[in-house]
Amino acid sequence: MTQSRTPAGTTSGTDAGPGLWQPVLLRSAAALVFGALTIFWVAPSVEVMGWAGGLYLLATGVLLLRTVPATGLPQGAAPGKMLAAAGAVMAGAGFSLVLMHGDLLFGVVAAVGLGLAGALELACGLKLRGRHVLARDWITSGIVGLGTAALLPFFIGLGAHALLGVAGGGAIISGVLWVLSGLTLRHDARSAAGKP
Repeated sequence: MTQSRTPAGTTSGTDAGPGLWQPVLLRSAAALVFGALTIFWVAPSVEVMGWAGGLYLLATGVLLLRTVPATGLPQGAAPGKMLAAAGAVMAGAGFSLVLMHGDLLFGVVAAVGLGLAGALELACGLKLRGRHVLARDWITSGIVGLGTAALLPFFIGLGAHALLGVAGGGAIISGVLWVLSGLTLRHDARSAAGKP
């Protein structure tokens, strides 16, 4: 039997919204599709790297922004602002990478975008630890983002395939995390809807 991930004593201001599982699963799908692309594309060009990485970051940022209203956080709350800022940073980095291509540019822009967004997600998760259903996931996702950001600069000289491999590895780890989270949220939402 799957246990609910909502901690006992969760306040109404931090309850997960009933539709929270949808943007979470979409975020996981974006990460896993990008991760699969980085595994199976043997010799990507710089343009492919820019487009693929840029679209991944852009999609993740937009989906993170879409998740914020569904989190149940009070309007104007600091954690909600941190998540919105993380989404905006990711989307901005992604848009930049779609427009401009280059190994150095990808390494720096992706590292900055993933690092800032990861730090903001980590801070949000730590702030809401034990009080929100996604707090642990934000902590883990933030750590993965920071780790990926820290590794990217070391692979700039190795070219597009290496850079995509590092970014794709982080995406796969995040994608698996968010799949598990989204499916658990979906199960919990169905269970709650079935109760009288």
